[in-house]
Amino acid sequence: MTIEHHDLVHEFPQLRDRIHELKIGNKHFRKLFDEYHVLTSTIENMETEATAVTTHTEEEAKMHRVHLKDALYKMLIA
Repeated sequence: MTIEHHDLVHEFPQLRDRIHELKIGNKHFRKLFDEYHVLTSTIENMETEATAVTTHTEEEAKMHRVHLKDALYKMLIA
């Protein structure tokens, strides 16, 4: 099974510079970015079955990641 990379630079390569700018200059963005990064790593571990969880738990984590990504994207395009 191939694992897709969901880090923000892979998700929004055209916004690479803006991501860097906000990581440096916006504490709220940095907090959400860090949470997104940790959650993405956790989900990748679930997908590779390095961490055994129920399908429901994995799906909830993915939904939380979608909400975080939406919030981060709104900040990136503002």
